[in-house]
Amino acid sequence: MKNIATTLITAILTAATAFAQQHIDTRTQIFDSNFKSLQVKLSGNDYFPPVLMMNSDKVIEVRFDELSPELSYLRYSVIHCNADWQPSALVDTEYLDGFNYANIEEYEYSSGTFTHFVHYSFSLPNEDMSFTKSGNYLVQVYREDEPDVILLQARFSVCENAVSVYPSVSSRTDIDYNVGHQQIDITVDTRDYQIRDIYQDLIVFVNQNSRIDNEAYVNKPLHVMGSKAVFEHNRNLIFPAGNEYRRMEIVAVNYPTMRVARVEYFDPFYHATLYTDEPRTDAMYLYDKTQNGRYTIRNAETDDSDGRADYIVTHFSLATGEQLTGGKIYVDGEFTNHLFSPDALMNYDATTGCYVADILLKQGAYNYQYLYVPDGTDVGLTSTIEGDKYQTVNEYAVRVYNRRQGERYDRMIGFGMVFSGR
Repeated sequence: MKNIATTLITAILTAATAFAQQHIDTRTQIFDSNFKSLQVKLSGNDYFPPVLMMNSDKVIEVRFDELSPELSYLRYSVIHCNADWQPSALVDTEYLDGFNYANIEEYEYSSGTFTHFVHYSFSLPNEDMSFTKSGNYLVQVYREDEPDVILLQARFSVCENAVSVYPSVSSRTDIDYNVGHQQIDITVDTRDYQIRDIYQDLIVFVNQNSRIDNEAYVNKPLHVMGSKAVFEHNRNLIFPAGNEYRRMEIVAVNYPTMRVARVEYFDPFYHATLYTDEPRTDAMYLYDKTQNGRYTIRNAETDDSDGRADYIVTHFSLATGEQLTGGKIYVDGEFTNHLFSPDALMNYDATTGCYVADILLKQGAYNYQYLYVPDGTDVGLTSTIEGDKYQTVNEYAVRVYNRRQGERYDRMIGFGMVFSGR
């Protein structure tokens, strides 16, 4: 009997440990294919990462569509996450003031479009819930009568702004000198923040153009000067420079716009065929002002793009001449949530010598690039198709976290941004 009890206890502890160690996919994404055009924005600035400063008058805005003529009764809840975007040990009442669910009550039916949809939106914080802790957050949307079936989810952060973050970027890197890389140096000034060990207790994440596949992590400064931790000459903070994002616009259906060869209607959708793209690896660098991978919903023929911008099957093509071996090519941008998903995968067409992808997009102005993902990896390479040009203007976002002794969560204490080539 004793052996049975011991075995049972061991099994329970093993299962509990396995559950605690289970990695949960918290990436911004859509799980139900009827939902489209998920955007998470900081109010007043659509081109800023979704980072909310505590006690500010800004809010996080979440917007999306459901391809349906009927209204759905939707709700949302939020989960507090640690610096690595895994759920923290906090319970709802520790990070929220209010209930951890609310109905989505702002919606608009589509009008004058061939595709019927309902546009939904909500903002955080609001009268139903507000945040009492800084850190990373995951908001999940589900049907009122099916709370266990997540339709979509999105990441955002709440920052205490307790430390000053000073990032800088240079193309003179520890790998090469004005060739194909960019290196980030970061100074974190903790003068106004109580920290136990500045050498050990800072957690720093850096991403390039909101991409998550090549995000960098550092936690040991090269040196400390008084209250300042300096992260420099760190190989983890060297990024391939990439190239300027490509741009296209599908803002009209009666005539072709930027990079659009033709627009046609085949029931039930409009179809926009883009001009065939070419690899730029060997091409000379050309500056182009972009939105660093973001997109803007816009119908050029109306002031109400949320409800009157139609959905268009957009045909991408990339002329490589031959099929690349050892990896896959994906269309990358905010509109793919920077995920290497089946919807973003390009397939090789031997008859044309092109990689092609057909993606259903809402009318708007889009940034995109082509990433090559070698087999067995989950990091996209710009070098294969786009080329790595040291002059490229990239957006680097720096998030700084700290876990105080005795606490069960990672505070987000600082945020900084820097652009290369400026």
